[in-house]
Amino acid sequence: MRASVTSLLSAVLATGSMLVTASPLPGNIGNAVVLSGTDVIEIQYSPAPVDWNTIDWSSIFAAQQAATASPTPISPTTTAVVEEASYPVSSAPVQPSTYSTYSPPVFSTTVQASQITSITSTTEAPTTIPSAPSGSSGSALWGLTYSPYNNDGSCPSLDAVASQLKTVASVAGNIRLYSTDCSQLRNAVQAINNANLGIGIYAGIWISDGAARTESDLTEFISVAKTYGTSLIKGVSVGNEEISKGMSEATIISNINNVRARLQKEGLGSIPVYTTEQDATFTKGMAAVSDVVQINVYSIFDSMFTSIDASVQSVIHRANTVKTNVAGGKPVRFGESGWSSTGSTGPSPLTLANEIAYAQKFKCAAASAGYTYFYFEAKNADWKKTASASEQNFGIFNANFSPKFSFSLLDSC
Repeated sequence: MRASVTSLLSAVLATGSMLVTASPLPGNIGNAVVLSGTDVIEIQYSPAPVDWNTIDWSSIFAAQQAATASPTPISPTTTAVVEEASYPVSSAPVQPSTYSTYSPPVFSTTVQASQITSITSTTEAPTTIPSAPSGSSGSALWGLTYSPYNNDGSCPSLDAVASQLKTVASVAGNIRLYSTDCSQLRNAVQAINNANLGIGIYAGIWISDGAARTESDLTEFISVAKTYGTSLIKGVSVGNEEISKGMSEATIISNINNVRARLQKEGLGSIPVYTTEQDATFTKGMAAVSDVVQINVYSIFDSMFTSIDASVQSVIHRANTVKTNVAGGKPVRFGESGWSSTGSTGPSPLTLANEIAYAQKFKCAAASAGYTYFYFEAKNADWKKTASASEQNFGIFNANFSPKFSFSLLDSC
């Protein structure tokens, strides 16, 4: 959905909804880049309530009790004191009906200042950086979403993409792209091949802007795959959250089928084809024609917040629901999930410490539940000029690709 800043503000005031841009893309004509407010695609998210009856509160409270019973002291020369509201381990979980009147106690701990390399001041409640849950392993994120655009919205050079992907390779094994514009797929394949980075590419074909744009993306995808081979290209998503933008299920299914038919005609039929949609709007019909059910799931927009643990379990529960009720036996993968380090999306406190905690706990919980995922996102989206502060600050890297925190915090579960 495209809209001016004024009309978007009016929509927010009228509906109370949270607005977020998932992956708007600048329109490009030759070497000219069209940069205006209308080049940002605004996507409306409906906050999803948590089904509190399905959360395993006992394991959450047991983990909290273990952490507070015998904490491991950190003794840096410089410390930052942070606090998190937490339910006492001896109490029953607070139900939604009593949440607004509950006043939880506060405990504090210390975090090594060297582990946080960039932080933005905020008025939201601070939190601790908790220890990772047990039960999964791995020292890096399975995947990251990657939008390579320069901070002014223009197209990056091959050298810039190569430099960024070398940095991405230090923390993630796969990347998700949303389009082929700005030569981003071509540049990514060349950069990974040239430096032998070993990153898998999950490509995207942008279908939100009409048939001509769709055909341009598909033609470029085929050209790259036939020029460089398909060893690095692990799949392609036809669209991203199109139901949310007003596209019909029938049109999405038609696009998926058309892309698959074209790839088969070009001898590229082994590449998995699917679409990506919010968990609440992914249909059985879309799942039936997708090789994988890829869902974008966020708890950051939920109507209430209790803890990072509960927020992580919320998205895992929602993925399980899609797997059981929608996927029809197809594999389910997170296309996006993440936490912003600043701004506001409702009651969820957006801080750098909470971004770290969510990334760490989500990674471990997803692996434990058997899900692959793309964490949202690689770098802060300063190029989304009309987006909110929260939408611009999901990155684990700053906009200049310096890390926002020490990735050693993601090394274990």
